[in-house]
Amino acid sequence: MNQLLIQKTKSTPEIDFDPQKRILSMRGESYPENTVVFYEPVIQWLEEFVTAPGDSIVMNVELTYFNSSSSKVLMDIFELLDENTDDTKDITVNWLYDEEDESMEEYGEEFEEDVENITFNIKTK
Repeated sequence: MNQLLIQKTKSTPEIDFDPQKRILSMRGESYPENTVVFYEPVIQWLEEFVTAPGDSIVMNVELTYFNSSSSKVLMDIFELLDENTDDTKDITVNWLYDEEDESMEEYGEEFEEDVENITFNIKTK
């Protein structure tokens, strides 16, 4: 499986999903004009990746801003990860935020409440 690398723009985050290291990273802001179109290859890549053999997966999410449609996609991503955790696959999400950004901390807490099987760490950068 190939690495998924999407460069950051003014309105989209950097996506760096490395299947060899099993580290998935999202950094930047997310308010694309068409959220579904932007995230479609991300979701497709993840659907293939999480069903492939392998052990632990770490996802680092370091967003400074996202709109409501991006929030929905993020929840879809976390649910996809949550549904694919089992005895052989440990999945951890690190939600990284600036310590002065209380709203990003709260968003992380809300996402954490909606997952059951993945470890969700909310940490300052």
